[in-house]
Amino acid sequence: MNLYEKYRPSTFDRVVGQDKAIGQVERILEREGWGGNAFFISGPSGTGKSTIARIIASIGADEFTTERFDSADDLTMQALDKIEQTIAMYGWGPKNGRAIIIEEAHGLRGPTIRRLLGLLERIPKHVVWIFTTTVDGLNLFEDKIDASPLLSRCHEIALTSQGLCKAFAKHVQAIALAEHLDGKPIAAYEQLARDCRNNCRMMLQRVADGKMMD
Repeated sequence: MNLYEKYRPSTFDRVVGQDKAIGQVERILEREGWGGNAFFISGPSGTGKSTIARIIASIGADEFTTERFDSADDLTMQALDKIEQTIAMYGWGPKNGRAIIIEEAHGLRGPTIRRLLGLLERIPKHVVWIFTTTVDGLNLFEDKIDASPLLSRCHEIALTSQGLCKAFAKHVQAIALAEHLDGKPIAAYEQLARDCRNNCRMMLQRVADGKMMD
């Protein structure tokens, strides 16, 4: 297992550098509850989108009742047919819910988006949808598709890329120490964060490659 997966946060309080976004999610969950909602999480690569998506999903759905699509290209019409049938039923795990996570949502195409608009209009109370993307704004889809109809059905959560250097440096150094892969001062980790453009996943890959050892 790679370091990014091994040390992926499983609770909101362990997510690094995204306090504002986490606070927004927690307020939504407190106000509206978990099910019947859709979230659209945007932000640069390696800043926590997938992690936050998985944490949201885990609140009401078990791992085996959470469907993950690593690319919007995988969300075929056949997959949507199956999802529509499945979400009509409660999950069979202890949490009883179902979650659908669509990564790289900027790759969605017109027919798929039109189908999603109908599904997102009537989300069952035991279901949550979560989309992630590295692209933000109303022009996030290719082919000049207007994103507003889909975004209007979702809670938009924008992750920041600002102020992450020191936070990620401290976080990654702690992991490097735990894995006996550390040999450099915190300043070197801050430089690593800058070199990796605050992409925590990339930073941890460099640690695994032995880049932070003497």
